Amino acid sequence: MRVLGIDIGTTTISAVIVNDNNCDVERAYTIKNDSFIKTIHDWEQIQDPDKIIFKVRKIIDEVFETYSDISAIGITGQMHGIVYVDKSGKHISPLYTWQDMRGNEEIQFSESVCDMIYTKYNQKVYTGYGLVTHIYNGLYGLIPEGASKICTIMDYLGMVLTGRSTPLVHSSNAASFGLFDTEKACFFNEIIKDLNLDEKILPQIINDFSLLGTYKGTPVCVAIGDNQASFLGSVRDEENSVLVNIGTGAQISVMSDVYFESTGIETRPFIGHKFLLVGSSLCGGRAYAVLENFFREYAEALNVNEVNHYDIMEKLLRNRRENNEKLIVRTTFTGTREEPEKHGSIQNITIDNWNPASLIHGFLEGIVDELFGMYENILKGTLKKENMIASGNGIRKNHYLQDIMSEKFSMSVKMAKCEEEAAYGAALYGLFATDKKSLEKILGTKNISNNLCDNMV
Repeated sequence: MRVLGIDIGTTTISAVIVNDNNCDVERAYTIKNDSFIKTIHDWEQIQDPDKIIFKVRKIIDEVFETYSDISAIGITGQMHGIVYVDKSGKHISPLYTWQDMRGNEEIQFSESVCDMIYTKYNQKVYTGYGLVTHIYNGLYGLIPEGASKICTIMDYLGMVLTGRSTPLVHSSNAASFGLFDTEKACFFNEIIKDLNLDEKILPQIINDFSLLGTYKGTPVCVAIGDNQASFLGSVRDEENSVLVNIGTGAQISVMSDVYFESTGIETRPFIGHKFLLVGSSLCGGRAYAVLENFFREYAEALNVNEVNHYDIMEKLLRNRRENNEKLIVRTTFTGTREEPEKHGSIQNITIDNWNPASLIHGFLEGIVDELFGMYENILKGTLKKENMIASGNGIRKNHYLQDIMSEKFSMSVKMAKCEEEAAYGAALYGLFATDKKSLEKILGTKNISNNLCDNMV
């Protein structure tokens, strides 16, 4: 028997076929998620749910035509963003993605929605979080008429596949909306009431491994967050490991037995009585792409086209001369969640170090430095870890970044076994949710499995 895992990412959609006997990936699919909708607002980042669902269903139907023994479908995808659905379960809005910036727009008295919530309720929420988007939409009359519930895009996929009219949302996704009590696995209802929000629009939450329904007779699992799915799909020695993901953005995640708060760190639901301590870089791997674009624009001005500038950047790094006076690059080009107005910078420029190779190296160090600062905050609430697992194309395809990461964290970097780690994690979740495999066997640990059993009694 086989399990299908699906990951609806921001820029790509991935799927994997996993053998439920040995948990090996038999086949992987990755296609572009070119579903962004053009808008007149610079701060608005929205995608077309119909286009996304069409692409995913095309993959699923191809899988079902090829394999007759799919025993479960596990789903994950981009967190934080929301879709409005009506009473019949049909979407009536675009997908407001996690990259949407309306939460930082001034609404009154020089405050944004994020500022207002922090000032009034001492709750830290960030732009792109579903309830921040919803509050802004409510203030400006942007909530679609007939909106009944909100959910993530992967929850909506589950509804479409199973024919549900209402979403059932795992706590890992619900927490990503903001204004969520992670310790109690519920929304801050008093704050929501005080903001005059209709509580009925909030989805039903589940904290356990569960099924939504079936698609062509195959069980479909409740969707989980891509951060949790990536951890599940990448890490085996979860007690002693750090997971670093570098793609468009970047994240550092550590599992914890206890709830913990620190500046710039989120505590997210994981599985059972476990949490993930997470630091998120908004720019992350995109910083390297920004630098590549800088070089490309200059080359094109010289009429030098069709050049792989990443290869040239790697060549420059290979021939780089060490310099005691390094460039200091802060790659916070799109701000941080704590300080959205923060900009990046290049410092410590000298005649000797102002050259392309030093600049490229400085950008890579800047990406790592931001993540390391988050890790230092995480260590205030947990023990130092021994292993580093890396995932995401931003680091998988750049061994110089791997070396810098290893040196900074004093750990050897091991790449996640599966490149589509979130889709793989969703498939493993499917194995457990359908009672095909225990997490003790999947993760090689008794602690998580025991806690899950306690949680599901």
